Amino acid sequence: MYLCLFEDETVEHLNPLVRTRAVYDLRLGIRTVLENTRAAFGDPPLLLHTRRHVAAVTARMHPGADALVGHIPEGLGVLFVNGRYVAEASPLLERLQGAARAAEPARVFVQGSDVVAAWVPEAGKARLTGEVVTRETFADLPEEPVEGAVLLARLWHLLDARDAALRRDFAALTKGYRIYERPGADIREGARLVHGEQVYVAPGAVVHPGAILNAEDGPVYVDAQAVVMEQAVVRGPAYIGPHSQVRVGALLDGCVLGPWSKVGGEVYHSIIDGYSNKAHSGFLGDAYLGRWCNIGAGTNNSNLRNDYGPVRLYNERLGTYETTERQFLGLFLADHAKCGIDTMFNTGTVVGVACNLYGAGYHPTYLPSFIWGSPQDRYTTYRLPKALRVAETVMARRQVPFTDIDRELLTTVFDQTEAARAAFLA
Repeated sequence: MYLCLFEDETVEHLNPLVRTRAVYDLRLGIRTVLENTRAAFGDPPLLLHTRRHVAAVTARMHPGADALVGHIPEGLGVLFVNGRYVAEASPLLERLQGAARAAEPARVFVQGSDVVAAWVPEAGKARLTGEVVTRETFADLPEEPVEGAVLLARLWHLLDARDAALRRDFAALTKGYRIYERPGADIREGARLVHGEQVYVAPGAVVHPGAILNAEDGPVYVDAQAVVMEQAVVRGPAYIGPHSQVRVGALLDGCVLGPWSKVGGEVYHSIIDGYSNKAHSGFLGDAYLGRWCNIGAGTNNSNLRNDYGPVRLYNERLGTYETTERQFLGLFLADHAKCGIDTMFNTGTVVGVACNLYGAGYHPTYLPSFIWGSPQDRYTTYRLPKALRVAETVMARRQVPFTDIDRELLTTVFDQTEAARAAFLA
């Protein structure tokens, strides 16, 4: 069996986070959606379908023969799975696992208007010719209605899935590990581990004196080469990714911190995908930060309305605000977005790709991609050549080359968002 993750029309409701990557490459917990799904199906060979403009960056994220992007060799038995599907132990997962056998006839599994999965014993390349996969892609197959599928359909669903993902990933990745031995980990005298049987510290990680890793409310996973500095407090469920730093005196509560990031101040119930910095004081709550973001010192976001009502969030696909039914919801910051010191973000704010923001006062609750400016000085277009130079400089600081793939992707996003930017600036 080959596993093919695909993107459907609904992924656009997850803009701006998916303007620069496939939906299944978003991080939920310790693992991305893709890593979670692949593990759920036993790590089969991987095929990937994605929108054309992110195909090159997707191929780079999954190099070699590990994943074929946009191509299916003829005659393979392929289980197509929606890239928005969050695989978790359930009767549905067992049904999908059981369907992917040579003796099972081809069929498509649908939940409401969504294609959850499809089993095609002899798939061909024609299945992946569209920009997105739809029900018409599998119109020749009989349908089997299913229920119980968790499908990421809106930005806030990423935060809804975080807690369960952290617990699921911790259990899967520490299975059989003698956790109290912690070979290769450097836990300094004076560090405190609360409910240590639920604290994993990887080889090469360092926990400094005075740091507290508290797993009373959920597991804590500190990955390889990560550093938790003096007087920092990490409350689970939480994940500190490889080579990341939790700065002196920081407070992380229920957070995901991807690789090569630096975090200080207070971070609550948030996901930082990786390669991003919030290194100083300030509050980040119920938020999702993409890659290559930088948060200036003293920056705060609100995650609760003054009237305690449900938060509304802008949907780029619909061009309007939606009620989320969440009382707590903060900031969504897309890749390469940055803000200066003491920046203020209101409850339920969406910031597009490569925005550069500064100044006193609250920014609007929606800023399209490539916006530069402040509430006082007004806003303008962040010129593409300058934005590309900054992206190259930032990536070089992590020894990551800025290639033609990155240049073409950001240029495409700039062009895609021209109309939204013009409307915002009018």
